[in-house]
Amino acid sequence: MRNRNFITEKVAIDAAGVEAFQQTRLLVVGDVMLDRYWFGDTDRISPEAPVPIVQIKKIEERLGGAANVARNGASLGAQIAILGLIGQDEAGRQVEKMLAEQAIQSYLQIDETVPTIVKLRVVARQQQLIRLDFEEEPANDVLLSKLAIFEERLPAVQAVIFSDYGKGALKHIPQMIQLAKAAGKIIFVDPKGSDYSKYAGVTVITPNRSELKQVIGRWQTEAELAQKAENLRSALGLEAILLTRSEEGMTLFRENSVIDVSAQAREVFDVSGAGDTVISTMAVALAAGWSWEMAMALANRAGGIVVGKLGTATVSWKELM
Repeated sequence: MRNRNFITEKVAIDAAGVEAFQQTRLLVVGDVMLDRYWFGDTDRISPEAPVPIVQIKKIEERLGGAANVARNGASLGAQIAILGLIGQDEAGRQVEKMLAEQAIQSYLQIDETVPTIVKLRVVARQQQLIRLDFEEEPANDVLLSKLAIFEERLPAVQAVIFSDYGKGALKHIPQMIQLAKAAGKIIFVDPKGSDYSKYAGVTVITPNRSELKQVIGRWQTEAELAQKAENLRSALGLEAILLTRSEEGMTLFRENSVIDVSAQAREVFDVSGAGDTVISTMAVALAAGWSWEMAMALANRAGGIVVGKLGTATVSWKELM
């Protein structure tokens, strides 16, 4: 019989809590990307095809994928290192520059055979018109060298976040998980795909509803969801599953325990990157010694704030407090 509880209390953050976050050390590993935004105006249709003509007025570049996870952790004051892949190109150099500006330690491997992953979004009238993705599968020898660096960096951190966007950077994640477990690290995974067996043994996974449905199928009731989640948690040897549920908030499944927290978003403007904010906030809080319940509540608050912003974004302490 599992106990089900609802978190209703507010998270109190004081100077000591902020200082504890600043002492945490995390390693983010995964698919590093550059998010590009072309903002413009559109008031006419092209004579060449039935598509809008957009006159570009502003261009913005932001860290994306695993780099956005790292950026979110750094915005909370944590000491963050990142391990991933980039191409030998302008986009890769821009990623490294932006990481340095955020005081994030970068251990990016350069793969000369592929471009840096770029997601280009064209936005007009507060709406995303199209997204263009530039990506290729990384070379295996570069991935193997990344595995060696991962093992070298483990002693310096308290926790590891694997940000899996299914782009190939985490081909050796089972080996990395075993190394992190042997070193006694807290391990977080933002999962991708329908095969979660590769994440066996981690501390917690943070799927959204559609991602979890790919693995356990649909559910009709909360009781059915709880049973399916427990079956998955037990089979993979996880300590917890944190399910992000958009307007329904979040649910944390642990052994003999289900905890819900309601959504806090005032207005949902853009959900891109919200999962990055949730996992980084949860990871920093747990690494700082917070309880599961309080870490979940803080991550929920952070996620509710970030979906009110356009594009991949971060949350500051001022906003959380």
